[in-house]
Amino acid sequence: MTDFSQADIFTDPTLIEDPYSYFEYLRRQGAAVRLPKHDVVAVLGYDETLAVLRDDDRFSAVNAITGPFPGLPFTPEGDDITPQIDAHRAQMPFGGMIATEDPPQHTKTRSLLMGVITPRRLKDNEAFMWRLADQQIDAFLGKGAFEVAKEYGEPFAGLVIADLLGIPEDDHPELARLLSFDAGAPGTLGDTRELGANPLEAVGMKLFQYLAERRAAPRADVLTDLALAKLPDGSLPPVEEVVGTATFLFAAGRDTAVRLITAALRFVAEDPQLQRRLRAERKLIPNFLEEVLRLEGAVKANFRLAKTRARVGEIEVEPGTAVMQILASANRDPKRFEAPDELRADRKNAIEHLSFGRGVHACPGARLARAEARITLERLFDRLADIRIDEAFHGPAGARRYAFEPTYMFRGLKALHLQVTAEP
Repeated sequence: MTDFSQADIFTDPTLIEDPYSYFEYLRRQGAAVRLPKHDVVAVLGYDETLAVLRDDDRFSAVNAITGPFPGLPFTPEGDDITPQIDAHRAQMPFGGMIATEDPPQHTKTRSLLMGVITPRRLKDNEAFMWRLADQQIDAFLGKGAFEVAKEYGEPFAGLVIADLLGIPEDDHPELARLLSFDAGAPGTLGDTRELGANPLEAVGMKLFQYLAERRAAPRADVLTDLALAKLPDGSLPPVEEVVGTATFLFAAGRDTAVRLITAALRFVAEDPQLQRRLRAERKLIPNFLEEVLRLEGAVKANFRLAKTRARVGEIEVEPGTAVMQILASANRDPKRFEAPDELRADRKNAIEHLSFGRGVHACPGARLARAEARITLERLFDRLADIRIDEAFHGPAGARRYAFEPTYMFRGLKALHLQVTAEP
């Protein structure tokens, strides 16, 4: 049995391929535990994780993306450090992004985002997805093989977001390059890079150009809608605030969809019986995707910073403590999910997973990612007679070789190579 007593989730590469055994080890100690390093309280239980995600009075999202690193730019003082957080927010990594904002600023920013992701806009965007999926499939159909993440997922998800925002098609390749995280995603093990308030600055500059042009000369497109969107009080926000919202949607929306599509296709290709069932019972696809999200959600963990003294499980948390919500553990909590490590396409409560978060920071692009994955599976099933793992890259059944992103925050395959047979 592996000794996890001194394991360090932030630096240990052996926890990347299978983090779930470690999370189970922690969960056996309690719904919340203190990790041996970095003064972090990890939350493992479903109910306890949900409680933290919904408690904006006692927990700040200012450290949501990087957790305990590089440390606070101030020394916590007193029973409520909210004023200190507000005063030093600009010095925190990713501090200028919607994911790390707290109410009331987060409420204002999110209202701009939801003004773009409207039901009507998403419906129009879905029509684009059906056409785009066929174009992406056409590109590899004759080869009989493809790599899911880079060859299908990233181009597909990137173009879907670009269509949603109304970004000119000629600029799609440049935006894809700017959004590449090849140099290391946030939370990469051993990452020592200096991270500014918004590392997506280059993308933001491009979007600033679009939005400034639309304010000066409105057009009948989505970028104009975003550029002219007003806050709940009727005021027009600075272009800089709108740019941050659009940039977040482009980057986070693309990555979430790619990870979901890749994880879903791994399950489909590994299990011929499951694949046959989903092909025959298409109505199961949405629930199957919820199970994929529960078992292999794109976010393993995120963070909150205790603003006041709080109790998490049986742990007393002091102001300034990093609280790590391990969503991947909560999603496998046997108190919530029967046989939690099994994939059940017809699981009744699969949608109760926490992979898209809860509370004010629940993923605003969840519906979009679900639609992208559902449409991808539908069109692949329509056009391919068989989908299977490419053993030349991943080895034979029972001895598979998969490489996962080396980060303590995210869960995703670096690559998934498949072989396919086209419908006759």
